[in-house]
Amino acid sequence: MHPARWHRPGSAPGLLPALAGWVCGTALQLTQPVLWPAWWYAIGAVVVAVAGLVLRGVWRRSSRVFRDIGLWLAVGVLAFAQVGLRASLFQAHALSPALEGRDLLLTGVIASMPQRGANGLRFQMRVESAWADGALVPVPPRIQLGWYGAPGFDGAAMDGRPSPTSLWAGDRWRMRVRLKAPHGNRNPHGFDYELWLWEHGVQATGYVRDGDGAGRLAPQRLGWTAGYPVERLRQAVRQRIDTRLSDAPQAGWITALVTGDQNAIDRADWDVFRATGVSHLMSISGLHVTMFAWLAATLTAALWRLGPRLCLWLPAAHAALIGGPALALAYAVFSGWGVPAQRTVVMLVVVCLLRLSSRSWPWPMVWLLAGVAVLSIDPWALLQAGFWLSFVAVGVLFASGDRGAVAAPLSARHRLRAMVREQWIITLALAPLVLLLFGQLSLVGFVANLFAIPWVTLLVTPLAMLGTVFAPAWDLAALAVAVLAGVLAWLARFPFATVSVATAPFAIGAAAVLAGVLVAMRLPPALRLAGLALLVPVVLWQPPRPAAGQFDLLAADIGQGNAVLVRTARHALLYDAGPRYSRDSDAGHRVLVPLLRALGVEPDLLVLSHGDADHVGGAASVLDMYPHTRLLASLEPENGLWAHRAGERCVAGQRWVWDGVEFAVLHPSEAHTRARGKANGLSCVLRIRSTATPRATAATVLLAGDIESAQEHQLVADRADLRADLLLVPHHGSKTSSSAVFLDAVRPRVALVQSGYRNRFGHPAPEPMARYAQRGIAVFDSPHCGAMAWRSEAPTVVSCHRLAQPRYWQHRAHAQSRF
Repeated sequence: MHPARWHRPGSAPGLLPALAGWVCGTALQLTQPVLWPAWWYAIGAVVVAVAGLVLRGVWRRSSRVFRDIGLWLAVGVLAFAQVGLRASLFQAHALSPALEGRDLLLTGVIASMPQRGANGLRFQMRVESAWADGALVPVPPRIQLGWYGAPGFDGAAMDGRPSPTSLWAGDRWRMRVRLKAPHGNRNPHGFDYELWLWEHGVQATGYVRDGDGAGRLAPQRLGWTAGYPVERLRQAVRQRIDTRLSDAPQAGWITALVTGDQNAIDRADWDVFRATGVSHLMSISGLHVTMFAWLAATLTAALWRLGPRLCLWLPAAHAALIGGPALALAYAVFSGWGVPAQRTVVMLVVVCLLRLSSRSWPWPMVWLLAGVAVLSIDPWALLQAGFWLSFVAVGVLFASGDRGAVAAPLSARHRLRAMVREQWIITLALAPLVLLLFGQLSLVGFVANLFAIPWVTLLVTPLAMLGTVFAPAWDLAALAVAVLAGVLAWLARFPFATVSVATAPFAIGAAAVLAGVLVAMRLPPALRLAGLALLVPVVLWQPPRPAAGQFDLLAADIGQGNAVLVRTARHALLYDAGPRYSRDSDAGHRVLVPLLRALGVEPDLLVLSHGDADHVGGAASVLDMYPHTRLLASLEPENGLWAHRAGERCVAGQRWVWDGVEFAVLHPSEAHTRARGKANGLSCVLRIRSTATPRATAATVLLAGDIESAQEHQLVADRADLRADLLLVPHHGSKTSSSAVFLDAVRPRVALVQSGYRNRFGHPAPEPMARYAQRGIAVFDSPHCGAMAWRSEAPTVVSCHRLAQPRYWQHRAHAQSRF
């Protein structure tokens, strides 16, 4: 295509500054810590509109530069105002704190296909009415619920009561539930669950209170409605796949490809996908929808050419530009209409409409217009990793493609070469961005995707979709999936399959992303070499470590449980590994391993205070990921974790020094261990002390596990050196711990509580918190603080990750109560 066609004068005057203004205005609004009143945003939009009308004449007589700047500012303000107004109107329906943790009787319609977990179902409900203590109360219109461990699930006896397996999308139910505000874990470089819920329109989460014969009303199905027919159809198809492929090991892969139910895939399979860089193929991602659209467009054009009269009425190329996005839209809707699929469909529609209108805009303008179309529908996509991965990939393909060959028919050999080249370009360009976003890169990803993309797109997906009307096709799809699983497992076993690096600061990461683009594009060798030079900092980056004799501490936000990372100049210790959330999810896999990878840390030692599930639930995941990590634990001899890693028992008197920092075990003694008492009483109590200053002023930390008053009194009676600047509050603030005599012996300046938001134990309890307040001890807890960071150089300062960069969609925890 001639360059003049791509830069046709006057083709879209002012469009580029307008598009740039929309992106900038949207991005600026997303940085707001707190929303303004809705009328402020409305006034801002009105002022811009009025100013545009009043200054119309001045704008026409001004210079091009002035017009572009004015348009950029005006559109930016409009974008800022409309995103803020939408957010304010949405936030107005938030759950009242007074309703959290109370029994509510809801009537509503199941609004999504229920997602199956190891011990129950999760689903979304559109609420029609809600009652509390006989009074009608306002609740958010869309909520997410879990129904766990009820009769009838996983083969349990039903006893004549409704079960989660009877939930169908579109049905109206009445059920007693408990709700809480959307609250997720907040850790450095961690997943923003609260933003994910916000983007999906969910303003409260909770669980079903199943009737148990103690006066509680059992959930009751009230009937069928015509709402959510696509969700109901997806659920019916999923059930048919389960029935047909009940014995197929990878049946969940086909379920995910057809219905978008990613929970159907085992966690072990997801680990293989991440190791081989093909996770995007098993979720309905942008690339997946794009490839489906390409296949649909190719088939549409081929079928269209069979009818000469059809070609006279509409050229086959135009039919393909209509049929491809239309079928991709149908596939995206059927597979769950996830946010990544929505973004991709919008971009496809924009690009195809431009081509149908015979407009030849410069590719940056087309690229930017597609991005603005996505942000107009979903402004919060700008903060999602998937948006940037797909957006950068499309931009690189635009910039590096051979636009002059667009109209030329390609032979099979040329198509194969083009596919290999595009995959190589995407792999090179996205590698730094993937490292920046996830801290891990698959080195076998190019080979894996080169095989998996056409295999899934041209074989597995068509067979899986054909199975919806011809069930035997699912058997063939299962065979194709088995071949793919074998290839991916083989690639994942390579010792160099993945590489992990610490997450670099934004400036270094942005330079690396630019480097990937420079290396992938058709540029002079000198510029490509410059790109390689920009890649070096992100690969070699290491986060700052404490000086010799000093140490720092990070209490991770893992919900109800303990997990504390301690770092010295060259070593790291992990004290406890958090809870197990369900049979297929734990804190180690979901929080700790990604956190350790982002910080560039491999623990030298894992200390497990005792065997309770909220302390060792994630231990197996950590030990599996880090084979060289040693184990020191206060566990029963029969505990299965000893099979994962041979280690030592935690016994009072053990001491070691790392980089000038002293570690000492104060409890349990040999006598306590032989007595085999209550697990909490055997908690491993660890004291950590800096040696960079004299002992009298040395910064000290005391990690107390779940010891209770009896053990606290014993430590005081034994004249143990308990004085500490920071105390990890025993037993998460239980009323059976933090005795007055213990606090007087420790005399901490600050105390940390690791507990879950509105946890069912009521931790931390008011009584021990009153004792801390009476002594002037500053208490920080994870629901209000998120991950809590502390350094021995500043022993009175605790940094809260939740408060570091506040955003309006993030939940501000209120006073704790039982949930």
